[in-house]
Amino acid sequence: MTAAEEERLARATISIVTEPGDVRCLGLTRELGGVRFLEVLREQPDLRPEFAAAAGRLATVQPERVLETSARRGIRFVVPGDDEWPSALDDLAGAGVLHARGEVPVGLWVRGPLRIDRLGPAVAVVGSRSSTAYGDQMAGDLAAALGAAGRTVVSGAAYGVDYAAHRGAVSADAHTVAVLACGVDRAYPLAHRQMLDHLGEHQAVVSEAPPGAAPFRIRFLARNRIIAALTRGTVVVEAALRSGALNTASWADRLHRTVMGVPGPVVSAASEGVHELIRAGGAALVTSGADVLELLGAPGENLLDVRRAPDDSRDRLSVRARQVLDAVPVSSPAPTESVAVVAGLGAEEVERLLGGLAVDGHVERLPAGWRLPAAMRSTIDR
Repeated sequence: MTAAEEERLARATISIVTEPGDVRCLGLTRELGGVRFLEVLREQPDLRPEFAAAAGRLATVQPERVLETSARRGIRFVVPGDDEWPSALDDLAGAGVLHARGEVPVGLWVRGPLRIDRLGPAVAVVGSRSSTAYGDQMAGDLAAALGAAGRTVVSGAAYGVDYAAHRGAVSADAHTVAVLACGVDRAYPLAHRQMLDHLGEHQAVVSEAPPGAAPFRIRFLARNRIIAALTRGTVVVEAALRSGALNTASWADRLHRTVMGVPGPVVSAASEGVHELIRAGGAALVTSGADVLELLGAPGENLLDVRRAPDDSRDRLSVRARQVLDAVPVSSPAPTESVAVVAGLGAEEVERLLGGLAVDGHVERLPAGWRLPAAMRSTIDR
């Protein structure tokens, strides 16, 4: 066995016997290497409670068999040093700890043909499991727009916004990656088996947890940091005040990734967490895929024009012409002198300006004086 093969086997063993995101075990694996950390587990299991728990499992695991079985099922174990290892995950070494989870994973289990080192400037689209129809539509539309622009969409395959994001990317025939809190060989939630099977055949399903692992609650918190680290930015579509999507946003912020939020109705509990994130300055407000592309693009790339209503003929008038137009009565005609008094301008100048306004159809002249034409009256509330 070569040193690289021994290290891979050691990391597979650690993946099987420790919890995803276990800060101390992962930190020591990163510092010492997998082979040396396994020696620590075997020789000094009483150093930490989590070491003792992991060491107690060592006698019962068969990492060689797990790797062989996984390979036959199309599951590969990608570790640091592999060509396929995403270097962006190494940023987790300096991202600190959140809810007792953190650090660089010992490796990732991957099912599907999409190489996880070639995701490009990927975008995470995450949100509430109890999403509204509005949230589903926004997530799907965003993902489709980002996918059509060549961005890989990463999410967690959960109910609600996550599923809508994957579906939107698939509809655009774009790359999309599901990061799970359980083994990549498990369909969780079960209702999403068809989507996960599709991603496993054509895209990629990724997990820090080994094959067969169950989706425990703490593993979702560990999973979120992987989603944030794999991507250039995270978009939160809907999130209540207590939401796992906000945990992903926190990891994105710690990793110095761009955090974005889609506003929802101000009375919607499903959007309260997003609104608070935006209000506190923790997320940039986005309403479309174009907004996201502008924020994540290189300087000068994907720039949007400032949005404003289209100009009408009144906008092209001079300030003094608009002043005169404001003084023209809606229905009862008034002579030039009366319009001049209301406008606060000289009668001679008002007569000249009214003539120009009449040519452009802004006013009409009757025997009794000036008034707005019927087409203009319908647009003015006086």
